[in-house]
Amino acid sequence: MTDVCVHGLGHVGLPTAAVLAHEGYDVCGFDVDGSRVERIRGDDPAVDGSAELSAFVREALDGSLRVSTDPASAAVHVVCVPTPLADGPEPTADLSMVEAAGRTVADLLRAGDAVVLESTVPPGTTVGPFADALAGSGLAVGDDFRLAYAPETVAPGNVLAELRANDRVVGGVDDASAAAARDLYAGFTDGEVRVAASPTAAEFAKLAQNTYRDVNIALANEFARAAAAYDVDARDTIALANAHPRVDIHSPGPGVGGHCIPVDPWFLAAGADMELVRRARAVNDGMTEYVAELVADALGDRSPDGARVAVCGVAYKPGVADARNSPGRRVGQVLEAGGTDVTYHDPFVAAADVTTHLESALSGADAAAFTTGHGRYAEVDPERAAAAMDGTGAVDAVGVLDRRAWRAAGVDLRVV
Repeated sequence: MTDVCVHGLGHVGLPTAAVLAHEGYDVCGFDVDGSRVERIRGDDPAVDGSAELSAFVREALDGSLRVSTDPASAAVHVVCVPTPLADGPEPTADLSMVEAAGRTVADLLRAGDAVVLESTVPPGTTVGPFADALAGSGLAVGDDFRLAYAPETVAPGNVLAELRANDRVVGGVDDASAAAARDLYAGFTDGEVRVAASPTAAEFAKLAQNTYRDVNIALANEFARAAAAYDVDARDTIALANAHPRVDIHSPGPGVGGHCIPVDPWFLAAGADMELVRRARAVNDGMTEYVAELVADALGDRSPDGARVAVCGVAYKPGVADARNSPGRRVGQVLEAGGTDVTYHDPFVAAADVTTHLESALSGADAAAFTTGHGRYAEVDPERAAAAMDGTGAVDAVGVLDRRAWRAAGVDLRVV
């Protein structure tokens, strides 16, 4: 009998399935996307470009992990499907995939099984829409099967380490459900497994973590814009402020990317009056326009309409290939809407319109914008970069460049 069936083989589900298999569980990894399943079975199964993760998944596939477009009955079902934002006057969670996964589990559920939802969801989802979908099994939640919520906590680029080391939070509909989830995660993490009072409390805790980060990034971005108005260096002054033992201001930037931080606050605010959260979202989203304005200013006398700009950085954070909700992409789109010819560069992101050759991206550019803090950008020779460009303007939206060296090379550098 299958020990665990993991529903959803994306950025979280596939590594989770592989870790469980390495711990000795008999694991079925299920996904409705047949092309994804075939890719996982192929030569490069990782979803984030990590060679380490690819090798780890291949080892699991050679052992007790199998992947399929057919779900399996199992003692434990772990659901890791996406929860994107739905369109509307204000963004809300699209729970269609969570509910579909619940119906799939319901068709397989047997008395004594346990179900754990990991997908990031609004408070009340586990005991509400997800439990409603599971009701199709004819079994009673709590009495006949265990139900818990255990939010994922991993970051792209460091998934395996964080799966094994991070603390986890679990919340069950009753003590037995919480214990079943706690035992599952305690079996493969070195971190502490903390038991919340309920699934809703665990859902809230996950959203609070990323909302905290979003609000603090918004404050840093407000400081950056205010520093420009006062003609002081934002990053230097933030570093001075952070010398205080009770101050830890985040770093400003071109906006917030990835699947979690720009999304989760909306899940939390949807059911409560949270004006600060909404304002923080507006501030962070507004940094796209602000950086585009800095680029237009860096063009000098050249009109943005018809100018050529290199946007360097499409991944949403340094060192990864994940371009979901990419701030760099959004900056480029704002420039393109104004008639600018944009060339995208990123050393990690594979896309038809993204080059991995920096000098070709900079060649003939009237200005450049660095929108991801990849370490490789810090190593760029400013003299060579300046020689490749037609213009002399550049914007460092992430604080990755050596300001003195770039300005000494004749580049009119603006820093967020």
